[in-house]
Amino acid sequence: MEKYEVRCFLQVIDEDPEFGKVVKYFRPSDYAIWAGSTAFAPLLLRLMERYEPATGRTFKSPPAMFLRAAGLLGFIGGFYFAYNESTKRFWGITENSKEVEKDRYETKRLLSQGKNPYGVDQSSLSPYLQDVASRNSNHSQMLLAFIPWFNFVKHPNHGVDLKKYYEIRKGEEKWGFDKLVPLDQIPGVTINKN
Repeated sequence: MEKYEVRCFLQVIDEDPEFGKVVKYFRPSDYAIWAGSTAFAPLLLRLMERYEPATGRTFKSPPAMFLRAAGLLGFIGGFYFAYNESTKRFWGITENSKEVEKDRYETKRLLSQGKNPYGVDQSSLSPYLQDVASRNSNHSQMLLAFIPWFNFVKHPNHGVDLKKYYEIRKGEEKWGFDKLVPLDQIPGVTINKN
């Protein structure tokens, strides 16, 4: 019987990423989708007006107010789409090798400085309210088009074990983060003994 090696190139980076981090990890393709949607919406309105005029039988350009409104809807819709694409990479649903490397670098840098990578120690909320906020925002991007709900709270519930950042992967030795502060000394981190 032959053995097959299965490799998974998709990794979960964060199950409930913070709004700023998701936007910071936008790829150029996300910005292109956002800009294209913003430009396409007024053009689509103009095209629809050309083929089915609302005011009669002759084509007249839609009023500028309608074109601006269409542009605004395209801007918002394009942002939602780009945000959702970036979130899929955080969840490991789509290809995310660039994001994994960027996240590992940023997290290891913070751990080497003795800082919490999720900023939990800087949050003004109590641990109870952080937990409530994380339960409300976790996987909220699934219904982003219906209820725009983003995670703006720094909390510890991200579905990722920070121990994985203490492993050194190929190519990471050049970063110079050889001496990471032990996980039990990072403020705001609770360690499961299981």
